[in-house]
Amino acid sequence: MRILITTLPFKAHAYPRVPLAWALRAAGHEVRVAASPDVVDDIADAGLTAVPIGEAFDAEALMAEIREREATGDVPDPEPLMKIDERRPERLTYDFMHGLFTVLTTVVFKNHAPVPATDDLVAFAREWRPDLVIWDPLGFGGAIAARACGAAHARLMYGLDVIGWMRERYLDAVRERPAPLREDPMEEWLTPWLERYGCAFGEDVVMGQWTIDPGPSWMRLPVDHLCVPMRHVSYNGRATVPGWLRAPPARRRVCLTLGLSHREVLGGNRVSMSDLLEAMADLDAEVVATLTADQLSGVRRVPDNVRVVDFVPLNELLPSCSAIVHQGGTGTMQTALAHGIPQVLLPGDLWDTMLKAERLEESGAGLCVWDIERFEARELRDMVGRILDDPFFTRAAAGLRTRMAGTPAPADVVPSLERLTAEHRARRG
Repeated sequence: MRILITTLPFKAHAYPRVPLAWALRAAGHEVRVAASPDVVDDIADAGLTAVPIGEAFDAEALMAEIREREATGDVPDPEPLMKIDERRPERLTYDFMHGLFTVLTTVVFKNHAPVPATDDLVAFAREWRPDLVIWDPLGFGGAIAARACGAAHARLMYGLDVIGWMRERYLDAVRERPAPLREDPMEEWLTPWLERYGCAFGEDVVMGQWTIDPGPSWMRLPVDHLCVPMRHVSYNGRATVPGWLRAPPARRRVCLTLGLSHREVLGGNRVSMSDLLEAMADLDAEVVATLTADQLSGVRRVPDNVRVVDFVPLNELLPSCSAIVHQGGTGTMQTALAHGIPQVLLPGDLWDTMLKAERLEESGAGLCVWDIERFEARELRDMVGRILDDPFFTRAAAGLRTRMAGTPAPADVVPSLERLTAEHRARRG
């Protein structure tokens, strides 16, 4: 069958699609990956066929414009209004959730389904006629394209299903309102899009007909939706293992990384590089810090026990490590879990990061610095020292690795995707 995979214009979202795309191709299916020009080369480097759609996203220019407008007071900071990870029952009122979906639709969802890209995607889907469309949970253009060409379609999760979890509660609150007052910002936004291509709105355009979830089962949010569990398989992009990494470390090794999400999506990092490196200075360990020249530009000094590298494939680095310090991004956390590495998190409030951090700390496989705006180097140093010296954390991380290994690999879920797609075709006649 033909499978069309879509992604957001960021490597942090494109890379997790690669292992499943490989598995589908290895099973004999035709696979194409539709994306903006920002990540077309990255997709091609992975040995996949890329389909350019729309224009370059240019996240740096967009964030600069938003920051300038915030500074002049033209627009308020939208982040406090986008707390989709809110779990407190007393806060989950209709007014809160309605405001949340209004802001998310306006500030986030629309930006990831621009008119030129969606038109391109629909045109390609109608020309190529995929049997299945696999789309990013933030990229609703994939669902629109699937509807427009009649394909089966599913979300491939990136992180926790906070949209699905919040959406269920919001729709329950909407149904309790009088019929004339049952407004839904997402339906109001998506309906004209779908009518543009001769389709009607349905909840599958928000949630997919089913969900492929590579997240750990113990971290998953309870969402009443068909889920195909899949093991996380790391892909870090085009890479070469450096010579120094081929030799066993002379002492315990700690990885320090801030991942791609803040750099790509928000245009920066939320912690001081100098403070981070200062916290590593007195550790009885070799620290491998994956930091770019821009990130190091304001650093006062690099401690003697820190090796700075612009990039090293995390999947190849972590087996030599005893701990990892990172910002709580999905790809980094999943890779550390896959290798059974205890983690120290510096989570910000981007999307689901706090929820993931809470679940990790509850599991016993890591510790978290909860206030990254005010953390002290000593606090972080003590946390990393505990992780290195207390075998409890290593045992907990090893247990999670074992559980993760029991989840079906991408190749193992291909028959399920074939069956679900065949069932969709049969229903359509």
